Amino acid sequence: MASRNQNRPPRSPSTRKEVGDENPLDKRRRLGGAIGRGVGPTAACRTRQAFAVVNNRPDITSAANTVVEDCAANLEFTKEEVDAILNEKPKAKKFDLKAKYEHAAEHNKRLKLCVKWFQQCDENHVLDKEKLKDSLESAEKKCIDIELEKKNKEEELNAVISELRDNNATLQEKLSKEVSEKLDAIDRHRSEKEARVTSEKSVASLTEELEKAQQDIAAANERAASLDNTHKRLQEYILSLQQYNSKLITDLETVRESLKRVEKEKLTIVENLSTLRGHCSSLQEQLTLSRAAQDDALNQKETLVNEVKCLRGELQQVRDDRDRQVSQVHALSTEIVKYKESTGKSFAELDNLTMKSKSLEETCSSQREQIRILELQLAAANEKLKMLDLSASETRVEYLEQKRIIQELQDRLADKEHKLIEGENLRKKLHNTILELKGNIRVFCRVRPILPDDGAAEGAVVSYPTSMESLGRGIDLIQSGQKYPFTFDKVFNHEASQKEVFVEISQLVQSALDGYKVCIFAYGQTGSGKTYTMMGRPEAPEQKGLIPRSLEQIFESSQSLQAQGWKYKMQASMLEIYNETIRDLLSTNRSIGSDPIRSESAVSGKQYTIKHDANGNTYVSDLTIVDVSSITEISSLLREAAQSRSVGRTQMNEQSSRSHMVFTLRISGINEGTEQQVQGVLNLIDLAGSERLSRSGATGDRLKETQAINKSLSCLSDVIFALAKKEDHVPFRNSKLTYLLQPCLGGDSKTLMFVNVSPDPSSVGESLCSLRFAARVNACEIGVPRRQMTLKPADSRLSCG
Repeated sequence: MASRNQNRPPRSPSTRKEVGDENPLDKRRRLGGAIGRGVGPTAACRTRQAFAVVNNRPDITSAANTVVEDCAANLEFTKEEVDAILNEKPKAKKFDLKAKYEHAAEHNKRLKLCVKWFQQCDENHVLDKEKLKDSLESAEKKCIDIELEKKNKEEELNAVISELRDNNATLQEKLSKEVSEKLDAIDRHRSEKEARVTSEKSVASLTEELEKAQQDIAAANERAASLDNTHKRLQEYILSLQQYNSKLITDLETVRESLKRVEKEKLTIVENLSTLRGHCSSLQEQLTLSRAAQDDALNQKETLVNEVKCLRGELQQVRDDRDRQVSQVHALSTEIVKYKESTGKSFAELDNLTMKSKSLEETCSSQREQIRILELQLAAANEKLKMLDLSASETRVEYLEQKRIIQELQDRLADKEHKLIEGENLRKKLHNTILELKGNIRVFCRVRPILPDDGAAEGAVVSYPTSMESLGRGIDLIQSGQKYPFTFDKVFNHEASQKEVFVEISQLVQSALDGYKVCIFAYGQTGSGKTYTMMGRPEAPEQKGLIPRSLEQIFESSQSLQAQGWKYKMQASMLEIYNETIRDLLSTNRSIGSDPIRSESAVSGKQYTIKHDANGNTYVSDLTIVDVSSITEISSLLREAAQSRSVGRTQMNEQSSRSHMVFTLRISGINEGTEQQVQGVLNLIDLAGSERLSRSGATGDRLKETQAINKSLSCLSDVIFALAKKEDHVPFRNSKLTYLLQPCLGGDSKTLMFVNVSPDPSSVGESLCSLRFAARVNACEIGVPRRQMTLKPADSRLSCG
């Protein structure tokens, strides 16, 4: 038996496994594959040995080593194969030492191959590591080179932008100079044209005046001739009257003789006296008319002659009319005196007329001289006008060319401004996206205008940097000569209107309709303009605050989205936290104008408790929730809540808010076409102002309110500090305000804080504290906002967060 075993070649474990049927077929395949992969190359390289070679064991070992070194380069081992080699046990018979020896040799060969493979893998790993290190260094060098190139390009672009701005400024200066020169030329042309028109008008008016003066001289000459004729006629008339007077005297003697008969006819004479007085008045009127014109005077003379003839006839007929004739004599004597006076006046008027005619002749001569001078000036003006027309045509050509250049520059400027606006909008969107990805709380700063009660001008305390990096985002506060710079997401100066402030947050408000939780709250000291920023004056359209404008935008956007199949349901609630007590501002049991110190427990059976559910929503139990469908309903609720809110008077503010007001609008929208449903929440919060007792002078109830306000704001500061340090425990439960704001400060909400600053120099300390607190808030990371979109029916509870 021993000789047969020695002459028979040794069997490998694989050969024995193939011959025997002890193992199942699948197990044989697994084992055979594992071992075959390990020893295949060795078996292929090995030939059948002779007995002498087999008995010479050192030769076998050396040959095996050479075979291992030659075949190890083409081998690969898996973890299962290595485990199989390590765990392989000899299966030879107990006294078959030769088989055990052969098995051990084969096992050693495989172990050497495995070790050699591990060494090669280790060397390959080291080489790969060095290659990766070299590639990493080359990539870093490339990145550094690319960064340097980008910086150089950025510097070149900045230089180009500065050059373009300088060119734009110079072009604008040239444009302004050319426009001013053009306006000056137009003004000179217009003034010369007006001077020409005025000179023509003055020449026309002078010619007209000359014609009128000549007509006046002719009329004066005619009047003087007519007056001479009337004077001669009046002298003749006076002589005739004197003759008539002498005749009357002679007749008077005869009349005295008939006095007795006149007394008898006295009654008839009295009756005739009235008629004679009428004749006397007509004679006086005729005398006055004779002064006016020659024809009137002749007519009066004829009537007087006729009257005299009639009187003579009457005297002859009625000799007894003695009294009547005496009265006529007296009347005629007075008329003569008046006529003499009128003739004297006519002589004076004639002298005046001659003087006027002489002065008119002098003025005519002077006006002729002026007309000649004006004609010379007109000829010079015409020559100048021709020159101006030529220069105006040249100026017009230059003006059109400059206008074309200006238009091109304006187009380029408008294009650059459009690109600048687009870049600014893109920067805002990217900035908002970065903030949303970071989860930071956005902070806006607003400085209220200076009031008459403030101590000094705003420039002494607050200033705004003008650099490109800080423009519109930076604010400097000056205290005791030291400047404290701050940078926020947006800074509004004292000239910013309510509309400009709302434009910056309109996109954030729009997010509530898209299914996000949005929170906006105002922080600052008392009298810094928080309530004006949030509420404003709703009765004045230009002074509406953020709350009315946000609600108007929400309703307008919801109506416009109806065309896309969206239907929205909105619920509103308002509460205030007064002395760490929650009050429902929309409760029907709350009386308007009630005592702000009264306890809320007076409302029977209602306990306002803040609760948070598993989804991160917050609601207040027993709180009044009102379904709203129009801005009118919201406006009435805001007025009702404003009347119910606790307000008091301090030395720093006439109407100081003594509580924290929280307005919540829960939005539930569903799209019937896409079966999508969103749930958004809009929280608008007006915090009470921090104040110092030394300045506010609060006592009694106001003192308790101040202590409660400062305590809640201090708890808010503790929460912000904990969030900034990323502590494990954040003390939200220390105050009802922080516990209510927990989803906004520590959840997945889009949160924005308005820090309001007073420019009053006496309040610079409080303003500095507010800005420092706002800077810490801006550095807090609260998490990435998450949109609430589901396909389930909306929960009817109103969430505060």
